[in-house]
Amino acid sequence: MIVQDITISQIKRSGFSINESGILEFDQCNLVELAKKYDTPCYIFSENIIRKKCREYVNAFSGRNVDFEILYAGKAFLVKAICSILKEEGLSLDVSSGGELYTALSAGFPPDKIFFHGNNKSQEEIEFAIKEKVGTMIVDSEYELDLVSKITESLNTKTGIILRVTPGIDTHTHQYIQTGQVDSKFGISIDRVPDFMKKVLSTKNIVYKGLHCHLGSQIFDLSPYVLAVREMVKLIRKIKDLGGIDTLKLNLGGGLGAKYTRSDSPPSIENFVNLIVNNVENEVRKNNLIIPKILVEPGRSIVAEAGITLYTIGTIKEIPRIRKYLIVDGGMADNPRPILYDAKYEAVLVNKINNPPKEMVTIGGKCCESGDILIKDLNLPSTSPGDLLLVFTTGAYHYSMSSNYNRLPRPAVVLVNQGKDNVMVKRETYTDIVRNDTIPEWFK
Repeated sequence: MIVQDITISQIKRSGFSINESGILEFDQCNLVELAKKYDTPCYIFSENIIRKKCREYVNAFSGRNVDFEILYAGKAFLVKAICSILKEEGLSLDVSSGGELYTALSAGFPPDKIFFHGNNKSQEEIEFAIKEKVGTMIVDSEYELDLVSKITESLNTKTGIILRVTPGIDTHTHQYIQTGQVDSKFGISIDRVPDFMKKVLSTKNIVYKGLHCHLGSQIFDLSPYVLAVREMVKLIRKIKDLGGIDTLKLNLGGGLGAKYTRSDSPPSIENFVNLIVNNVENEVRKNNLIIPKILVEPGRSIVAEAGITLYTIGTIKEIPRIRKYLIVDGGMADNPRPILYDAKYEAVLVNKINNPPKEMVTIGGKCCESGDILIKDLNLPSTSPGDLLLVFTTGAYHYSMSSNYNRLPRPAVVLVNQGKDNVMVKRETYTDIVRNDTIPEWFK
């Protein structure tokens, strides 16, 4: 049986299989039948892969003699069902907006295990978090420290904070997903933190819990983490010397990459965790400090490969000797990453999974933008309108970044598990699109 090369590599790593009828399955669910049941475009997530990734982080840390906490980065993909999975797997959660916080709380996620990020939290968001007894505020600036202090005082309560530090380290990834370099909208420059701490320690209603840094996203080279640990532990030593205060938590962010294409080779979760722990232990020992609780914030590395997207091919346009376009029923509205970051993907035809590749094509979206191209130069079998296209590794930053551009309804989000399937998010309708529209009374 001849199978497209990409399929073989994906089956080996991502929960795919071909059933006795020659149909491609994901987590034992027939993808052709799922497309019929839920229509396309459609996001599909494997519950087993999500749980497996969560447990890889827990097991990797559990094998080391350190105190740790794993915070899932909600911005990657956050809906109620995901919150329920995280709660069952014992993970904590970081949120970066009032909407993400509301989602977590509405799913019954414990507020004391929520960390509230964001570089411009509003007064309303901070009040909401404090009133709901959210565990920790990640303070991003002096302005925010003053705001948190003012709100906690007005509510006659205290709140724990972690300071987000910009360590000045370049990860050599796309500039739009770097966050640890000197020129960043996030965090407090590392050289300013010692003076900043004087204000933190003298501010009423604020409890200093630790430090945070985040280098960026889709990181394959782990060497920047070695530098980050070194600089952050030096900073912990300075804080200790300044006020005799121990830093009890060190949050090193997330950023571990995921496999999008065959050429991608991300480090394993175990290697990532071991590198972090080894370097924290070494640097703490050098600086004669107590070892802090180690926190990490994985998002993409938990859900990216757990998610796929199904599309139906419609228009086929061939420009002789130049390019052949296959236009799908989605595009940049459900996956803005190619047009934002030049993100690369791989895909197969589900209903022709046993056919050999015969032509080089480009997958275009249906949005009214020339840049709405999902995949360039993809080898596929001979294609016809109505064929079912599967795009791999779409679990992170797809649904969460989706839009109603061109008034397109957002796709359904489906969870699969060993042959079972159910909706996590209903497909939007045209009625949903206009539900908040109003017509000014003077137009009537």
